[in-house]
Amino acid sequence: MGRESKPADVITREYTINLGKAITGVTFKKRAPRAVAAIKKFAQKTMKTSDVRIDVKLNKAVWSKGIRNVPKRIRVQISRKHNDNKDADEDLYSYVTVVDTPNGFKGLGTEVVDHE
Repeated sequence: MGRESKPADVITREYTINLGKAITGVTFKKRAPRAVAAIKKFAQKTMKTSDVRIDVKLNKAVWSKGIRNVPKRIRVQISRKHNDNKDADEDLYSYVTVVDTPNGFKGLGTEVVDHE
């Protein structure tokens, strides 16, 4: 019976997603596809948009070590943008890209990114 809030306008945030939780106990040949699905589900939940688009570089990062050995964590930037398509069901969509983390994931929380 919780109240559903309407998504705000355009915003960009950075998150660390723990893919290890999403793929524990999953068959080896389904691990990378399940990780991509988990990223999409996370973006839908956090940005409150059903239309989620994955960047090519993010997909390559998930698949970089093969179908079996998915990275345990991945840092992503999720941008909620206006949909240019007039026939679209929703006004907004989410675009997910990968963020490079050379110093690891320790101490990184959710950050709001300023629009350029």
